[in-house]
Amino acid sequence: MARIFPFRGLRYNPAKVDLAKVVTQPYDKITPEMQDRYYAASPYNLVRVILGKPQAGDNEREGVYTRAAACEEQWIADGVLEPDAEPSIYLYTQTFHVPGDSGGVPVERRGFIALGQVEDYDQKIVFRHEQTLSKPKADRLNLLRATQTHFGQIFMLYSDPAVEIDGTLRLATTNEPPEIEVQDEYDVLHRLWKVWEPDVVHKVQSMMADKKLIIADGHHRYETALNYRNEMRRQAGGDTNGPAERVMMTFVNMDAPGLVILPTHRVVFGLENYSIFEMVAKLQANFEVEDVGPLEEIDAALEKMHQAGTSQTALLAATAHGGFLLRTREQVEWSGAAALSERQQALDVVKLHKLVLEGTLGLSEEDIRDQKHVRYVRDAHEAVDQVRRGANVAFLMNPVRMEQVRDIAFGGEVLPQKSTDFYPKLLSGLVAYSLEEALRSSDVGGHQVAAV
Repeated sequence: MARIFPFRGLRYNPAKVDLAKVVTQPYDKITPEMQDRYYAASPYNLVRVILGKPQAGDNEREGVYTRAAACEEQWIADGVLEPDAEPSIYLYTQTFHVPGDSGGVPVERRGFIALGQVEDYDQKIVFRHEQTLSKPKADRLNLLRATQTHFGQIFMLYSDPAVEIDGTLRLATTNEPPEIEVQDEYDVLHRLWKVWEPDVVHKVQSMMADKKLIIADGHHRYETALNYRNEMRRQAGGDTNGPAERVMMTFVNMDAPGLVILPTHRVVFGLENYSIFEMVAKLQANFEVEDVGPLEEIDAALEKMHQAGTSQTALLAATAHGGFLLRTREQVEWSGAAALSERQQALDVVKLHKLVLEGTLGLSEEDIRDQKHVRYVRDAHEAVDQVRRGANVAFLMNPVRMEQVRDIAFGGEVLPQKSTDFYPKLLSGLVAYSLEEALRSSDVGGHQVAAV
């Protein structure tokens, strides 16, 4: 099912740059403050390509996309970016501490980077678990048209309970030093090894051939690749052998340790006629509501929510009057949610959106989607601090479980936005896929690249 291919990765030349100063978090995780910091770090920082700054006088002929393409072209001409000599796949490991678990032992997540065939969803090979928005896809498509290069990773999950694929790659790189070792601003250690030996590459391709893939992160990037592939097919009279038929992906085994999903909490703000007491009274229709004390005792309340969440839906509402633990009643009123499946209704995040944000507070789906009165916050303490600073209420959650994501995706369904936060993020700038380089080196069309 899943067709994967080696490629000549476009990579930073370590003799020309300090890699720690040129790599970035994914474009959609870069705040304005981070963008400024990346700009200051190096004239070769990838942010200039993946998220350049608008300038006065920008127009259709000159703007962020043309400057991105010019940067890439100049960096290649100067030897700052160079293609690898051999088509390869890349073993990629990330070593990190789980946020909020400062005393815990480091965790390692292992995966590999390769090209994956761009497949339509109806082929039942690639599955999504989130809806996408048109604006981010238009932005990424314009960048791809200008640069002809995929710089960001699409985070793909596959199932391999016996961990055979990782074992094969681990064996192939035994006693080999990594090509790349860099620590990011969140103290995550990223390592990358090249794997180019044909017998190893063929073995990994064969073992991946029966896999189905779930997009963990990168839905907008994947659908951009789909749109661009279709665009290139039309221009080529229906030819299906061009480099746009494939896109760079990072493949991670969903059955292996090291796969961490964090919750994303919701902070509600700016509601008119908001009353904590009215909210709590309405919540009691669908939840058992327990007063768990003042916000100063939020850590104890969070632990209580975690314990309750092992057997049922549990949410924590943080208000100016303290915290309230919400446990779902056996019978709930799903008004306005008839289209949701039982799998979706079982999710904490769905109950939060439908029973609380919509059903209790009266927000519309559009309000939530457009973040009119909702902010998304990873850190529970930051969410509580926002309530102290005047937000109406923060709703804290337990994370979605991997098996829930799997069942929703394979069932052809989606979760609400910001339901999953796979940690850590995949760095941009470790390796890129240049479509022009693929054409020059004949990496497509069955010449240099082995196909299963």
